[in-house]
Amino acid sequence: MKRKDYKKRKKSSSRRLAMKVSLLLSLSLFVVVVAYGASLQKKAAIVVENAYEPASERVKPEVREARVEPTQDNVSILFIGVDDSEQRHQGDSNSRSDALLFATLNQKDKSVKLVSIPRDSYVYIPKKGYKDKITHAHAFGGTSATIDTVEELFDVPVDYYVKMNFNAFIDVVDALGGIEAEVPYDRIEKDEHDKYTIHLKKGLQHLDGKHALALARTRKLDTDVERGKRQQMILQSIMKEAVSVKSITKYGDVIEAVGDNMKTDMTFDEMKSFLEYAKGGMPKVDTLSLKGYDDMSTGTYFWKLDETDLHEVKQLLQAHLGLTSGSSTVTNSEPKLTGSADEASFND
Repeated sequence: MKRKDYKKRKKSSSRRLAMKVSLLLSLSLFVVVVAYGASLQKKAAIVVENAYEPASERVKPEVREARVEPTQDNVSILFIGVDDSEQRHQGDSNSRSDALLFATLNQKDKSVKLVSIPRDSYVYIPKKGYKDKITHAHAFGGTSATIDTVEELFDVPVDYYVKMNFNAFIDVVDALGGIEAEVPYDRIEKDEHDKYTIHLKKGLQHLDGKHALALARTRKLDTDVERGKRQQMILQSIMKEAVSVKSITKYGDVIEAVGDNMKTDMTFDEMKSFLEYAKGGMPKVDTLSLKGYDDMSTGTYFWKLDETDLHEVKQLLQAHLGLTSGSSTVTNSEPKLTGSADEASFND
């Protein structure tokens, strides 16, 4: 055999070997990714199954005639943040809601409208039959009373809810490696145990779970409305971090972080269907606030909502869900002005 032919064969053999090795490595990587994905799906399915809890004892009738399909319908989700710590629970069967965010999702353009509801908003609570702070709805009747109240407020259906306590919030942010957020001022704030140990520094900061929670809760130097805007910003930061490629390997930790700290009426398949909104990266999110004014005329602080602004927000949400103003079966009930003496003790 000529030396030239031998070199050609050797070179060809080396190329074939390199191709085989590349194919083998690619196949191995594919198997690992599939196995990892399958493992995550199984772990997530177990977590969601354990977290599944339909809202029962509803006072208001169901708004929807049939259960929605997230892959086909416009839907809404109510996010409820609660503080289950002994310091704030005060022996009640249900704690108050410390954060309320309501989102509508439009299937056609994959957009999201996110409205923050100030915790001291003076609204009608169907469970009690009179107006009070919306934060008290959860104390009066848990998830169901909160859903009824939000449906009453916006005259739209609440299709799903997700409720988390502060332990889950801290752990999820930490599992993602922290988030980027704009801190409005320097302040020493309370931690999850109500101890003043958190030092917030003004400016764009990389925050761990404890600092993110403190930022979400702080309101002493401004208003509940500004607090709501911070909660919207933090939720968007979490979403942005979660959909980034570098966070894929952290999903297992995120799932574990949620653990026993979440309740929802979504099935695992329904929850997976919302991934469609993040296929192209971070979905378009429009944030909304509820304008109003401070009121201490009764001796108790309330955030009185501006009726004109509230009407505009209602129309935006209804349009985003593809509803007309007359298509929702939620009706405005005649509110009473006050409750019984023992119920009026919820003053902050």
